[in-house]
Amino acid sequence: MARKARFSGPERRRQIIKTAAEIFARNGFRGTTTREVAAAAGVSEAAVFKHFATKEDLYAAIIAAKGQIHEIVSSVGWAASRGDDAAVLRTLARELLVRVQADPTLIRLLFFSALEGHSLSEMFFRSHVLQVDDFLCRYISRRVKAGAFRPVHARLAAWNFIGMVVHHILLCELFGQKRPPRLTVEQLVEQIVAVFLHGVCRS
Repeated sequence: MARKARFSGPERRRQIIKTAAEIFARNGFRGTTTREVAAAAGVSEAAVFKHFATKEDLYAAIIAAKGQIHEIVSSVGWAASRGDDAAVLRTLARELLVRVQADPTLIRLLFFSALEGHSLSEMFFRSHVLQVDDFLCRYISRRVKAGAFRPVHARLAAWNFIGMVVHHILLCELFGQKRPPRLTVEQLVEQIVAVFLHGVCRS
């Protein structure tokens, strides 16, 4: 058992959230107990419940701590307002790839929650997945109406683009595959964007 650490209240809370996210991402939600979280965080189980009355409160705190999606959507706002298709897609893809690479626990938490049928799944879906889907769907719909894109189904087109990005994330983060040698993130993003725009843009 880990030695009990001395933290201030806010520090202890952040440590519990960080540790819980790492363990849930490794063992799943059903396979993790608050006792295990407490031991790994170096606090008592009573301390966990002092900060989080229920497991659901702890889950919600993890989601809030990883609430980067609004930052990602905001980062492409300037390009979207100008109708710069390549910049919108490039920025969105790069942000998703780089953020998951920096914190791979998020994608694992998303999958565990969905596969286990956990109540957290809906929370994750609405706070992370749906926000990106809705943003890109609205953008593609506007570009179709403006005549810049072919008359594609906006929602399906959004899923297709995000699917290319997420497939790469899954290969690297879940299956341990490596990017082809000498292929940088920037080059990967450029290829994904080029393939997508070739399919949706009018000649």
